[in-house]
Amino acid sequence: MALNWKLVIDTADAPALADFWAAALGYEVEDPSALIERLLAAGHIGEEAVAEHHGRRTFRGFAAIRHPEDPFDETSGIGRGRRLLFQDVPEGRTGKNRLHIDVHADAGGLDTLVARLEGLGATRVREVNKGPAGHWWVMRDPEGNEFCAA
Repeated sequence: MALNWKLVIDTADAPALADFWAAALGYEVEDPSALIERLLAAGHIGEEAVAEHHGRRTFRGFAAIRHPEDPFDETSGIGRGRRLLFQDVPEGRTGKNRLHIDVHADAGGLDTLVARLEGLGATRVREVNKGPAGHWWVMRDPEGNEFCAA
């Protein structure tokens, strides 16, 4: 039986990094505003747990994105499939990622993909060309997390 999962990424600015990755992957930023309103009304959370981003109420320090074709809970906005959750942490990144995302281009579209990702705020680190074994760019997202564009 397959399990639902999410990849959690530590950040300094969860909503901004969620915006980057949603645009990079063609995912949707989850909208938890209805859930937040219910939790506020029931007294389960206070206003200090809430922030606003792009005109929507969000949980302070958290943001998530989901694949647009995957199921989600319409009441809470939370995805039930391929998800990335971004959470603010007090400490900065201290070393090399132990886990990273590979973003794949269509055949022959690596240059276009890399240029699009740079336009969203990513930076190139180094090009890797292994001939028939693969050709990709190691890149960094706006917070310095490494990923590969292949």
